[in-house]
Formats: sequence, structure tokens, C-alpha cells
Amino acid sequence: MANSEQKGNRSAPVPGARRKAVPIAMASGPQEYTPGNQEYPVQLTSLADMLQWAQNWARSKSVWPLGYGLACCAIEMIASASAPQYDLSRFGSEVFRSSPRQADLMIVAGTVSIKMGPRLRLLWEQMPEPKWVISMGQCANSGGEFYDSYYTVQGVDTIVPVDVYVPGCPPRPEAFIEGLLKLREKIAKQGLQVRSRKELESL
Repeated sequence: MANSEQKGNRSAPVPGARRKAVPIAMASGPQEYTPGNQEYPVQLTSLADMLQWAQNWARSKSVWPLGYGLACCAIEMIASASAPQYDLSRFGSEVFRSSPRQADLMIVAGTVSIKMGPRLRLLWEQMPEPKWVISMGQCANSGGEFYDSYYTVQGVDTIVPVDVYVPGCPPRPEAFIEGLLKLREKIAKQGLQVRSRKELESL
């Protein structure tokens, strides 16, 4: 009886609860791995879904970042944007804005201190909707090597909601570009129903 009540409570939506995670297809080897194409495809069943997909597609191809470099990870972020061998222009994200009102992606690159936290939150609130956040580097992800310090925020997700985490200390430009491709995939499938593995196997 208690188990059935618990199952019933789990199915009911809880305010503030996180959504169910999207299933990720794991690659069995490097030949099957494609950056930015890891989740199952979406299912378009109505005209509204097609319009939503078209809107998401346009948004995902022109993500304008707000450069928020705080420490050494910012050097890798700048290299990703300016170095010719990486060339973020291929993904429509080379336009680093200086104003939060012209950006829709905040890249937090580096250690976030206690004093910087309120400023970061203010800039995030000034960004127009829809907006996304990439946490770049271990210091932004979890505090990094300064996790036990009195002045370091232990993860920028305690201040703003984070969409993609890029690990590394500091992460290479390739890792940052892969995080950007993952965010583009997330934007492209936002608000749409993702097909399950059983549905794909039955086709």
C-alpha cells in the first residue's frame, strides 16, 4: 500500500522539481560519436511542433554570447573566438556582446567570488529571454581547487541556472566548442517531444 502511494506521489508534478532527463545515446566508439548530436531525435506531430522546431532551429544557429571572463578559462574562451584554427564564426557565435541586453548566452569562465556573485546575477537578469548559461571550467562548475575557500562560490549554479557544464582546468577550446554544440542541440529540441529508444527500434 505504501509503495503504491509513493508511486502515485512520484507521478504527480511537484512545483520546482526538475524535469525528467532526456535519454542520451551512448557511442560505442569514436566512429559513432558526433559532437552536438547525442540525443534521440524529436517527434513532430502537429503544425505547432513544426513551427516550434523552426523557431528553435533559428535560435540555435545564432547564439550571441556575453563574454564573462573571470580567470584563466577566459583565455581559452578568447582563443576559441579569435584563433583561426577554431573559428566560432562557423557556429554563428563569434559576436561577443559587451551589453547583456544584446546577448542570449552567458559564458561564465573562471572562479566566481562572493563579491562577484551579485554582479553576475544582475547581468543575467538583464539578459532578454530566452537565455542560456554555459559554465566553463572546474572553478565555475564546482569551485575547482578553491572549493574550500571562504571567498569562492562553490558552483555558479547556486547563483544562476546552468544549461551546459564544460569540465577542465582550464578546458581546451575544443571542449568549449563541444559544449556550445551541445547547447545548440538542447535549444533545437526545446519544447519538443523526444522519441524513445523503443520507438526508434520499431521503425
